[in-house]
Amino acid sequence: MSGINVIFRREFASYFATPIAYVFILIFLVLSGVFTFYLGNFYERQQADLAPFFSFHPWLYLFLVPAVSMRMWSEERKSGTIELLMTLPITRQDAVVGKFVAAWVFSGIALMLTFPLWITVNYLGDPDNGVIVASYLGSWLMAGGFLAIGSCTSAMSKNQVIAFILCAVICLLFILAGFPLVLNSFNAWAPSFLVDTIASLSFLSHFSSISKGVLTLRDVLYFSSMIIFWLLATAAVVELKQAG
Repeated sequence: MSGINVIFRREFASYFATPIAYVFILIFLVLSGVFTFYLGNFYERQQADLAPFFSFHPWLYLFLVPAVSMRMWSEERKSGTIELLMTLPITRQDAVVGKFVAAWVFSGIALMLTFPLWITVNYLGDPDNGVIVASYLGSWLMAGGFLAIGSCTSAMSKNQVIAFILCAVICLLFILAGFPLVLNSFNAWAPSFLVDTIASLSFLSHFSSISKGVLTLRDVLYFSSMIIFWLLATAAVVELKQAG
């Protein structure tokens, strides 16, 4: 845990040492407001909930999270500091987890800063705050899944742009996996268990369930498994790159 803590402190501080953190948070807050009040028709719906706010989160994360994660390992490899990092008295797993947790906590801070929307909906009506809490948790878990994928793609390339594109494409595939358009293309020839498996891999279907206030162990395990799988993949990629 001490190794993870060292990397966490180093990485978390680095976000605020550059304008990246402030730009990300500002863009996230502005787009959240735009999507909620204009595209989501917050007032026109005349319902006291934050459904318009959370419904756009998968698409917000699709572009903003790769921008945060792309520098996790790409910058280390490009600047040559990865060799120095690996000489520290920490394990490779410590480095992977520490970097991920720093990015995840940072995204959580950005998410928490949207609390004025929660205050607004409580001022205007009587929402189900239990559903809102579950939605916030689901959104943070989904951001963790995106970041874990971004960590792996960042470890694959020195080029941050390539890491960004790879992360965005993979995350898009995991979002679209639950869309009827995708599932219908498999229904014509694939067995039902394969179609069900593809549908179960969708970020969107699991997040939609949580955002309705149904926080099940199945959905939590899904996001936890995604995070663990992609972090293990990150550690494997880092080891292969070093060995090469």
